[in-house]
Amino acid sequence: MAGKDTFTLGGKEFSSRFILGSGKYSMELIKAAVENAGAQIITLAVRRTNTKKNENILDYIPKGVTLLPNTSGARDAKEAVRIARLSRELGCGDFVKIEIMKDSKYLLPDNVETVKATEQLAKEGFVVLAYMYPDLYTARDLVNAGAAAVMPLASPIGSNKGLATKAFIQILIDEIDVPIIVDAGIGRPSQACEAMEMGAAAIMANTAIATAGDIPAMAGAFKNAIEAGRSAYLAGLGRVLERGAAASDPLTGFLRDA
Repeated sequence: MAGKDTFTLGGKEFSSRFILGSGKYSMELIKAAVENAGAQIITLAVRRTNTKKNENILDYIPKGVTLLPNTSGARDAKEAVRIARLSRELGCGDFVKIEIMKDSKYLLPDNVETVKATEQLAKEGFVVLAYMYPDLYTARDLVNAGAAAVMPLASPIGSNKGLATKAFIQILIDEIDVPIIVDAGIGRPSQACEAMEMGAAAIMANTAIATAGDIPAMAGAFKNAIEAGRSAYLAGLGRVLERGAAASDPLTGFLRDA
């Protein structure tokens, strides 16, 4: 592969296409994400920075890793904007992942409120990564509002169900000019590989690694799968026949009629 294969967010260049999502945190998970999966971006739920007495998630994150605070817990655009501003005041930088969810059962993002929050925060100089239910019209609105990346869900958060929205994610990859980062529901390295083969810019995952039997080994498996999927995408996947078959070897010169 000629040259560096990187993608850019907010003027920063990233070579790793694995992003650690927020949710289930431990020192082992963060260490595995950085050392075994090669993560250069780690998501942080601002409202959960201090999860226990005397425990601060920020203490676990190595220097050189980009923090991606999210607005988890926000139920509308106003709350998301307030959380984003707080994260900046806490020294977490200008990156922010917008998460707005009114629904507490399925945790589906509110696309309308997400567009509103994106527009306001982009005006304030934030680098906005917008978590959304995959919809082409919403994705276009997010780009017009100033989103640096669009993050469609693959399936419900924490479900590990994989690419349930695959067809709609492919539309976004084909039609939207900012990076498409597949977020939520990726449960296996093979699913991450498939999303990268489709042309996704990166994968965000947490639960799939955090709930694995061997966290470091699973983090390494995700790294390898993401790199394999990206390489396959760049190489150009072989064609698919919808009907019939095509022999891989010549069928002439040695077959006889019965």
